[in-house]
Amino acid sequence: MDGDVLTRVRRSLAQASAAETRVAETILGDPTRVVALAINDLAQLCHTSLSTVARYAQSLGYSGYRELRVEVARAITLVQAQQARFGLDTMTIDQEDGPVAIAAKLAAQEIDAIEKTALALDAVALDRVARALIEARQIDLFGQAASSLTAQDLQLKLSRIGCSVSHSPDPHLSVTMAALRGADDVAIAFSHGGETAETLRALEVARDVGALAVAVTGVNDSPLALGADVVLLTQAQESPFRMAAMSSRIAQLALVDVLFVRAVQFRGEPVAVSLQLTHDAVPHHRTGAGRVDT
Repeated sequence: MDGDVLTRVRRSLAQASAAETRVAETILGDPTRVVALAINDLAQLCHTSLSTVARYAQSLGYSGYRELRVEVARAITLVQAQQARFGLDTMTIDQEDGPVAIAAKLAAQEIDAIEKTALALDAVALDRVARALIEARQIDLFGQAASSLTAQDLQLKLSRIGCSVSHSPDPHLSVTMAALRGADDVAIAFSHGGETAETLRALEVARDVGALAVAVTGVNDSPLALGADVVLLTQAQESPFRMAAMSSRIAQLALVDVLFVRAVQFRGEPVAVSLQLTHDAVPHHRTGAGRVDT
């Protein structure tokens, strides 16, 4: 399923009706309180009908309100456990937090993102992409800003096992590369929100010429996901206080690591030679190796 219940509720706000929005905001505002409410109590609190609450629960992928409430309770337990691990009352960063509190809250948020991404991993989709990578004639990676860093990370990894892989943060060059691909190629686009226009365009061009189009995103019904052949989902909630992508980038990097390890497994024994050769090729760039005294 696409993330935990609170993630689904949060994502549903973009398409929810006025009544459903009241239900969603009530759940997000105080999930602990909602766990104690029967369906009629929640409906009354949200000034809506029992049938609206039931339909809303089903729109999130649950059989009804009872299952929704159970999942809310489970999500609360996981959050509380994460907070207890770091001695926190909340994982939300605010203006008054000092370095120790910020470090603890960021660690809790990023561990939470990695755990949720791992637990929600679509193994079938990931294996399809991993196999396609090792069989591809050419691999193109698309991403802007923080997502470009994730693309670069995967580029470095795949190049070490002999894959022909490219990434450019220049959106014009990305589209140009995409236009020259075909059915033997793979294109992977990274975007947490799945709405970055330049990334969308590059993946669209690659898919139109026959390449396998893969989206790595945090939103299952985003334009990027809807325009891809395969979707690999990350699970991360960014803090409203953030200045740049943090949890989302960590979740992307964790997923990339899993994808790379799986590709290495599929490639088999010869990959060990490639990894050793690339390791041995750069000794002079390591501290203490090839040092010249002055």
